[in-house]
Amino acid sequence: METTWIWIAFNIFVLAMLALDLGVFHRDAHEVKVKEALAWSVVWIALALVFNVVIYYYWDVMRPGSSYSNSEAALAFLTGYLIEKSLSVDNVFVFVLIFSSFAVPAIYQHRVLFWGVLGALIMRGIMIAAGTALLSTFHWIIWIFGGFLIITGLRMLKHEDAPMDPAQHSVVRLLRRIMPMTENYEGQKFTVVRNGVRMATPLFAVLLVVEFTDLIFAVDSIPAIFAVTLDPFIVYTSNVFAILGLRALYFVLAGAMGKFRYLKPALAFILTFVGIKMLTPDVTNFLFGEKMKIPVVTSLGVVLGALVIAILASWWANRRDPQTSAH
Repeated sequence: METTWIWIAFNIFVLAMLALDLGVFHRDAHEVKVKEALAWSVVWIALALVFNVVIYYYWDVMRPGSSYSNSEAALAFLTGYLIEKSLSVDNVFVFVLIFSSFAVPAIYQHRVLFWGVLGALIMRGIMIAAGTALLSTFHWIIWIFGGFLIITGLRMLKHEDAPMDPAQHSVVRLLRRIMPMTENYEGQKFTVVRNGVRMATPLFAVLLVVEFTDLIFAVDSIPAIFAVTLDPFIVYTSNVFAILGLRALYFVLAGAMGKFRYLKPALAFILTFVGIKMLTPDVTNFLFGEKMKIPVVTSLGVVLGALVIAILASWWANRRDPQTSAH
């Protein structure tokens, strides 16, 4: 039984938090320091955990008729959130690359990420709705999702982020065909009017590149959470909470990405594991005539364990070879 009110209430909460963020705490453009970003990271993570507790106690009220028990729904949300949160770290790697390539002043980076997050929420909502509809209608789609995750995880092991030429980026070239662009940044404005002509600023080009990048990442992350649960509300809310904390996570980690040398292999492992988890029931059914599922609690342990091992291994390697980390 669908309950529309819970969808409406959750989205009102998200919009209220975004309005509070931009309209109150970041009304005036300023460079976000690590201390401020760390505080906001704690806030977003705490809100996600509080929501997890709400699911545990009130899932049967929020989603009556669901096939999940309260504890199962809470565990699925926590696992999905952890997966999305860990995969969002890869976004941070690329955002650092984008902002450095476009030489975006630190004072304007939060504004770009704010509107980028808002666009990401809309795009992911559409993609989650489409993915849910496809999986409920065509079961074989799960083979495409699972195979794609495994291939992406294996490719991530070999992929290295290379410097980009802003002028040659496909999004920037397309934007220049649609409307003229100023040569320099115009404060925090995305567009300006010059001689009666509306012109885009380089900041608007950066915003479009960020949105395009998140769309690419969504193709990985959304199938990943479908391996944990097919409930659209859990999929959507766990995605939203991970995205809401993405900006703060960027400002916390941007200056220290080089210290996490083993984080990328851990993310590759997580993607590959999630892809295998998605395909396991059908593969075991074909081989043994019985569907065997990897329990959600096992998935939670594997994802959390991979992240902890990567962080500890990076810390140990940095102690032994600090010059490589600094480079």
